[in-house]
Amino acid sequence: MCPNSSKLTGLIAATFTPLTPQGELNLALIGPYVDYLLEKQRVRSVFVNGTTGEGCSLTLEERKQLAEEWCRQGKGKLDQVIVHVGCLSVKDSQELARHAASVGADAIAAISPFFLKPSNAGVTDVSKGSGSAAPQLPLYYYHLPALTGVKLNVREVLQGIETQIPSFKGLKFSGVDLRDLGQCVSYCRPHGWSVLYGVDEQLLGALALGVCGAVGSTYNYVGHFMNKMLNAFEKGDLALAQDLQFKMQDVFTFANSLGFDLAMNKQVMSLWSGLPMGPPRLPLLPWPSDRTQDIVKKLQQEMGPCPK
Repeated sequence: MCPNSSKLTGLIAATFTPLTPQGELNLALIGPYVDYLLEKQRVRSVFVNGTTGEGCSLTLEERKQLAEEWCRQGKGKLDQVIVHVGCLSVKDSQELARHAASVGADAIAAISPFFLKPSNAGVTDVSKGSGSAAPQLPLYYYHLPALTGVKLNVREVLQGIETQIPSFKGLKFSGVDLRDLGQCVSYCRPHGWSVLYGVDEQLLGALALGVCGAVGSTYNYVGHFMNKMLNAFEKGDLALAQDLQFKMQDVFTFANSLGFDLAMNKQVMSLWSGLPMGPPRLPLLPWPSDRTQDIVKKLQQEMGPCPK
């Protein structure tokens, strides 16, 4: 995938935020969560407080507590703990970035503000603000146009960004524009930066364009399966890689027919892993359990049982 071994590579789990039935943080679950990812899914890095983690629905204090606990529990076990610090307020992002550095995060990532949508230059300045608060940490831009509505050409944003943000080391690209993705890979490669893909069901296509790895919610429970796809691709067995990607697509096409969203995704994680992730945070609402059970049955049919 990536010729530069210093880059972020492989599968990175975008972690769910465990909550109690009353909707409060369940920090006691983070330790078992780390062990589960390593032992059952063979996933060695995490992306904390992002979309999957309902980061924008959490308070700053809750995000700090989660970042600190993931860093504490992951120390000496996980390869990378990447903390998402993006907020609508740049000052809040800076506060979270400083905190991430203080608790031992390996890197930070920041999504663009999305209520008042920035221009290309605005994205660069916002990223610069986040990075300046923790200059010792690698900074990754998080591109998620479907949810943020910030539908910029990322390749244009990258132009010359290294002169303004010395700590910039790449991006999480969660869009479906493969031309823009390819242009980002082309620009990032000479700099030794990482391009991580965030649309799980299209990962194989992104691998063909040269991405280094992937950040996604489904790698919390199909990481073991998707690692097989990565291995097949790296060995040049395209037919096997395609077959595995197709199976994954079949599962989530079925899930989408049932209304699959982040809340249902969290319920699938609970049922599949045995780790009680708890309810979603408002404005998301829980789904009837029978839909979750149907998705888990489909997962078992296509991918086999959860590894023991």
